[in-house]
Amino acid sequence: MTTELCMLMWSVVLGLVQVALAATCTVGQRGLGWTASPRDEAKPPLSGIGGRLQRASANFLETFPFFVAVVLAAHLLQRHDHLTVLGAQLYFWARVAYVPAYAAGIPYLRTLIWAASIVGIVLVLAATF
Repeated sequence: MTTELCMLMWSVVLGLVQVALAATCTVGQRGLGWTASPRDEAKPPLSGIGGRLQRASANFLETFPFFVAVVLAAHLLQRHDHLTVLGAQLYFWARVAYVPAYAAGIPYLRTLIWAASIVGIVLVLAATF
């Protein structure tokens, strides 16, 4: 397996961990009864770390499809070089760093980390042309 595909698989694991963290916080703030219900009644957003973890998870889900697309395109086109490896690793490790930075509420650092993950996507994308 290429490094890019390996980073893709680890990113899936990271996404699942983020969903689990957000779900755990939801249960903690709203209770198991609400979580298991059809959720017909509107509730305010999660607060504190729970809200930040939920938003970090949502942000991951916004960028992940782009990462999947460029990694699979590069793989299908057999474009594999130091830039695709760097881009895939940059995306993954930036997304790993993003979770605690967002959970801790560090605004500018979080934004820089997010930008690094986008640069990772762009590096892999550039290799497909």
